[in-house]
Amino acid sequence: MKKKLLAVLLAGTMTVTLGACGGASDSGSKSDDAAATESGDAAASTTASKDAIRFMNTKIEIDTQLKEFAKQYQEKTGQEVIVESLGGGVDVNGQLKNYYAAGNMPDIFAFGVDSYKASFSEWLEPLDGEAWIDDTDYAFKGDDGKVYGMPFALEGIGIGYNKDILDKAGIDPATLTNIDAYKAAFEKIDGMKEELGLQAVCSVAAESGQMNWSTGNHMMAAYYSQGLARDDKTYIDLLNEGKIDEERMGQFADWVKLLFTYADPNVLISGTYDDQLALWATGKAAFITQGNWIDPSLPSYDVTFECGLAPAAFLPEDTDGILVDAPAYWGIYNGSEKIDACKEFLTALAQSEEGQKILVEECGTVSPYKSCTLEPATPLAKSMLPYIKDGKTYAWDWLSQPEGIAQNATGAVFELYAKDQLDKDGFVSTMASTVADYVAANGSN
Repeated sequence: MKKKLLAVLLAGTMTVTLGACGGASDSGSKSDDAAATESGDAAASTTASKDAIRFMNTKIEIDTQLKEFAKQYQEKTGQEVIVESLGGGVDVNGQLKNYYAAGNMPDIFAFGVDSYKASFSEWLEPLDGEAWIDDTDYAFKGDDGKVYGMPFALEGIGIGYNKDILDKAGIDPATLTNIDAYKAAFEKIDGMKEELGLQAVCSVAAESGQMNWSTGNHMMAAYYSQGLARDDKTYIDLLNEGKIDEERMGQFADWVKLLFTYADPNVLISGTYDDQLALWATGKAAFITQGNWIDPSLPSYDVTFECGLAPAAFLPEDTDGILVDAPAYWGIYNGSEKIDACKEFLTALAQSEEGQKILVEECGTVSPYKSCTLEPATPLAKSMLPYIKDGKTYAWDWLSQPEGIAQNATGAVFELYAKDQLDKDGFVSTMASTVADYVAANGSN
């Protein structure tokens, strides 16, 4: 019965194309703004000098800022840099493959861990020896131990909280470091919902067609990494062999059930990303299962309450850190004729005063560089800084999952659990069989 339920759900999710980390799902079609940006970029690249660096950016929201830095850089050094931004539903990996097939690769391009393993490992120039490497703990290394990717931002995964609500309930977010502390906090806030004007304790969305990136990637991330040293890959390695640790998955199942129990049932079962965000951002829920990528959306809800990220502390023992990592990297195409110029540009973007100002103050990112003293103004990004400073971070091992597993497999298991079509044991056993079947059929990264 469980396999039949899962098969029905999977049939509905196989055709869905999702947006990037932290974004709402999209249909795979370009937005007007994104299409206009790409059209303008294409026109700009045709008028560029032959010595210009082509830089493919995949975060459309920082297109303007990167182009401003490129302009400043050209004025200062004489080196022209053409920023080509892709977004709005574009298949970035597919576009890069098209460029490669056409002999039209950009000199610099963004990539993720999954795309490196799946496609791009033979396209990247080693960056060992660059000055910025000793300035960060987040440089991307390939299977051969060489550095291939330069981080440009850090993102954090945890449980977002409304501190104003927690203060009124007499709960210190610093105490939320194990599942028992969360149980007590949720129960207390639930008993005060009317007084606090809440619709739910937690804002969680688990509909697998639209929210598998949130459940199968970001929630699942805690199972892989919460409480582990950054170089401890025990559980992600096990998953890539088609296996899970049933004891740890059982503890994780208790955590997921706790979140689901105190969620708004309509948002949980059928809510979109926008529904989930609105419930929390309008002060109708105390917690939200998202990361700091929601910061740019908060002004549109006129958010004035103090907020931060707490650990996804699903274990009975204390784990007082959050999951922090670089969600993507910039690399240099090893067939470029401008490799040295590209290295100089990336170093300036990472370490110069102008570059750090652009990335942190203008783009609102958390810098991965120790030399950077600038701080983001956005609240959830800002709340990450003490964790990073104190070394209380865990790795984003979910980035090394088999490609497509959240969309095509594990996301559906979360939905079945949210609908009470699986109990705890069923969640664990279905997750085990789903992982085994997916890895057997698709392989690991």
